[in-house]
Amino acid sequence: MATSERVTVTLRAELVESIDRFERNRSRFIAEAVEHELSRRRREALLRSLESPHPEAAELAETGLADWGASLPPDDGGLVDVNAGRPVRWIEGQGWVEESV
Repeated sequence: MATSERVTVTLRAELVESIDRFERNRSRFIAEAVEHELSRRRREALLRSLESPHPEAAELAETGLADWGASLPPDDGGLVDVNAGRPVRWIEGQGWVEESV
């Protein structure tokens, strides 16, 4: 369960009156407004990042994921055991389902 913290926010009286016309629970209204604004700012930051990517990310995109993967050193140390996994497949509405062997 999420915890809550009490904060003090100062708003113009007219703004509080406008909130009261739409919502009886000021805290809920303000929390929803803050969540909406944070989401908007995250989207803007992502768009800025896509318009001006980090130089290493741009280099990776130009190289291509397959070429980048091929440039990695071989996994001679056995970090991944390819035989340890179980075959699964995606079924819409159910998610990942283990395939029968």
